[in-house]
Amino acid sequence: MSHLFVVNVEAAIVRGQEFLIIKRAEKEVHAGGLYSLVGGKMDFDASSLQVLEENVKREVAEEIGVALHDPLTYIHSNTFKAGDTQVLNIVFLSEHFNGLPYVKSKEEISEVTWMDGQEILQSSVIPTWTKNSVELSIRSLKQKRGLEQ
Repeated sequence: MSHLFVVNVEAAIVRGQEFLIIKRAEKEVHAGGLYSLVGGKMDFDASSLQVLEENVKREVAEEIGVALHDPLTYIHSNTFKAGDTQVLNIVFLSEHFNGLPYVKSKEEISEVTWMDGQEILQSSVIPTWTKNSVELSIRSLKQKRGLEQ
């Protein structure tokens, strides 16, 4: 097994109790036509001291026209395979942003929608990996807001 990975970053963007969910374009090689968080592959930047955060901000701006602001909260990381490619996926929570989300990158996404967190968790059309990221984001929000010990 190779030790080389493609690095992917995603943003769980939250507004109140709602999360921003995208539907990936049908022609996307990995998970085409499925619902997910916004994100994408890392770009190399040897001068950056916050390369993960800068890349998730760039991906969100490119795909849905929204500017994320600090602080971003690390939620979790996982690995998966896209064909023969090993992918390391890193998810951040964003509560601070500017702009109205829209389908900016039609080659990559076909729909942008806000969904209640509990609705996402109960949905039959949302993939398990997206539900897992939303569930962990909800837990983080509850801890931050003092609703759960």
